[in-house]
Amino acid sequence: MKRNKIIFWIATIIILLWEGLMPLSTVLFMPEYVNAGTKPLGYPDYFAYTLIICKVLGAAAIAITKLPAKLREWAYAGLSFNLLFAVISHIIVDGNIGFILMPVAVGAILFVSYYYQPKKQLHG
Repeated sequence: MKRNKIIFWIATIIILLWEGLMPLSTVLFMPEYVNAGTKPLGYPDYFAYTLIICKVLGAAAIAITKLPAKLREWAYAGLSFNLLFAVISHIIVDGNIGFILMPVAVGAILFVSYYYQPKKQLHG
């Protein structure tokens, strides 16, 4: 049981840092790079800001284990959709294997966080 909790928190902290704090720090400290990942894919500038807001809120919802399970489920789903559509966008637009594999790797870590979350949190 303790092992599962450690695995959950390691994966969740990685997701919080990668999907939550990193995009937020870009907005705060390097705003000129906010749309560096979305503009080459053909998305409008406002899409990057919307995506960052959703990522930060989703990562926070996953990390705050006291939140209702349904809200956390939606956060996992939202982040999963984000990563899935990132993969699809890169396959269609640029085909760069590095840009394709990164969201796949983050998605795998997200799955580990979901799988190892405390069982009492899953359905409630």
